[in-house]
Amino acid sequence: MMNSDEIANLNAELQHADSQQILARCSELFGKKVAFASSLGFEDQLITHFIATQQLPITIFTLDTGRLFPESYDLIDRTNARYKLSIKLFFPEHKAVEEMVNTKGINLFYESIENRKLCCGIRKTAPLRRALQGLDAWITGLRREQSVTRQHMQIIEWDSVNQLVKVNPLINWTADEVENYVKRENIPYNKLHDQGFPSIGCQPCTQAIKAGDDIRAGRWWWELPEQKECGLHKS
Repeated sequence: MMNSDEIANLNAELQHADSQQILARCSELFGKKVAFASSLGFEDQLITHFIATQQLPITIFTLDTGRLFPESYDLIDRTNARYKLSIKLFFPEHKAVEEMVNTKGINLFYESIENRKLCCGIRKTAPLRRALQGLDAWITGLRREQSVTRQHMQIIEWDSVNQLVKVNPLINWTADEVENYVKRENIPYNKLHDQGFPSIGCQPCTQAIKAGDDIRAGRWWWELPEQKECGLHKS
């Protein structure tokens, strides 16, 4: 477990490092005790590319909520084939899903924030906890520019909810920088990005946005911006 001084020192060490250097340093520090949680967006595909091309021994996993877009499943296959990977999938506990749906309905999340958070908790947060068991650190594709809830995040943070270090190697990248790099290097990406979906989650909770909208406007679009976190990134 890293203390606050160690995290501050590591942030100071990495403040001028590029994303590949950050990933390599974390692999060196944490060995097999670090994993990358991919949500299959532009950012996550870029990090996967960095991990694979540097041949870093970092496990890559994603959460299959059971309600992803078909294009997301296609991307998993294309990514595995491109980089000779086997992205690990974590699923929600089926009894919890059955009870929730049979009690509150299949699209309960539209009814209230409480219901939406319940669904995210069962389909995403609980599987994430299982995926993080035994780890000392996890890597995310978070960027400060993504939302008002992420503007104060650092490269290295202490995740008090999951009790381990959280690494954000793309924290200072802009959306344009990420997209341009992915397309320039022919990195596999979700085809929905070309149809107005800058941020892609579960199919019923994600929609395309209009030019000029906030990049996360299509996620849980019926809620206020300051409420748009699913519980994975509270610390």
